[in-house]
Amino acid sequence: MAMPRQFTKRRLRRWKKKCRIKESGDLEAQNVFKENETEANWYAAKCLVICSFVCAAAWFLTLLRIFTMPVEIMNTAMPVIILCFWTPSLLCRITGGKQGWVKYAVLFCSITGVFILSSAMPKHGVLVWTLPLMLSCHYYSKGLTRMTLITSQILFSASIYIGMYFGEWDQILLDAAYYSGPRVVTRQNLYDATVFFVLTRAAALWGLSSICTTMAGRTRRLLERQAKDSEKRQRIETELDVAHRIQADMLPCIFPAFPERPEFDIYAAMAPAREVGGDFYDFFMVDERHLAIVIADVSGKGVPAALFMVIGKTLIKDHTKPGISLGDVFSQVNDILCDSNHEGLFITAFEGVLDLVSGEFCFVNAGHEIPFISKAGEHFKPYKIRPGFVLAGMENMKYQCGSFQLAPGDKIFQYTDGVTEAANGEEELYGMARLGDVLKRNTAKSPEELLSAVREDIDAFVGSAPQFDDITMLCVE
Repeated sequence: MAMPRQFTKRRLRRWKKKCRIKESGDLEAQNVFKENETEANWYAAKCLVICSFVCAAAWFLTLLRIFTMPVEIMNTAMPVIILCFWTPSLLCRITGGKQGWVKYAVLFCSITGVFILSSAMPKHGVLVWTLPLMLSCHYYSKGLTRMTLITSQILFSASIYIGMYFGEWDQILLDAAYYSGPRVVTRQNLYDATVFFVLTRAAALWGLSSICTTMAGRTRRLLERQAKDSEKRQRIETELDVAHRIQADMLPCIFPAFPERPEFDIYAAMAPAREVGGDFYDFFMVDERHLAIVIADVSGKGVPAALFMVIGKTLIKDHTKPGISLGDVFSQVNDILCDSNHEGLFITAFEGVLDLVSGEFCFVNAGHEIPFISKAGEHFKPYKIRPGFVLAGMENMKYQCGSFQLAPGDKIFQYTDGVTEAANGEEELYGMARLGDVLKRNTAKSPEELLSAVREDIDAFVGSAPQFDDITMLCVE
């Protein structure tokens, strides 16, 4: 890329960045073509080995007098032809087919072998001139195919005239049918060979070459585009991997979360359906005696949902303060989200605050799933609450709070719809009933063990079916 004359610092940085991107894409394309060149060398070598066996069979049948071709000519030409066709295979085994000069050696050996074969058998060997052209197409280089065509055309023309003196006598084309006398080449023979044999077959070779060069050029462009797409895809995957790690770091992931607080035990886990997801959970101390838990699900998937998740999580935590009701918290968060919600996303969320002294649990639900509650010594049961409107769905919404009493040993299990809507290969949903059953069977377990048991049950139900939604769970005791 030529550097422009006038540059500001910003334009210079931009130009350097474009150069780096272009060089990266060019390097990716070069690697693709280098790998293809190695594969093409091996492929051509195998094709020529097969051709050598065909030539050996023709030679053997000639010796048995099954083929009516001059034995002296076959005994002279066939060993050289077979050697030419085997040489590329030996070169590929020595070099691995990775050296740049190997492709030229492969095509040289193929053209040389075909030239000798065509000179020995002008009548039967003309079609083998398509072999070098077809092999050159596999390198996806129009220049290499053109060079192969020109070389083949020159040697093809030469082989016709050489064959008139030394090769198999072409009785039909040279009008010498059943002629057993001495071979005589006249000007008329040369004229007929040129007009009716060389030019017609040369035209066929040129027509074939146009197809080969077009195919080579088109395939090369496709490979270049594929290499660029692969480089872009790799860069996107790297960025998504970084985003996934950033998102994971934003969620509390160190357990036990509050080792200095023996009054409660809490555990949470999230498994995104993609590299980044829209579900999130959070828990934090509002003050010394109040523990807040949050679990939410952003509509949509991928990067947009993940970005909206970061905004929602931050707003909920920032607005949850002592003395402010959870209904007011969600009302304020909802209005802020509506102001900047250009993509039309929304959040279903559940937040609860536990008073560690009195045991009162206050909560607010914005269109989220209902929690499961386990009283000490009892099984989990769904706690019927009336969900409010989703966050970021409409401005000036009011959210109602609820509360209930918790005692030592009681548990709260909350989740996102990715749990109940997990589907198996027959598109059957996991559902509330299965979730309730697995919770009942594992009521006595700790929060961490409980979440592991639920996840194992979901995985066993889903089997090999793909995960379409984020799976997030939280349990506090």
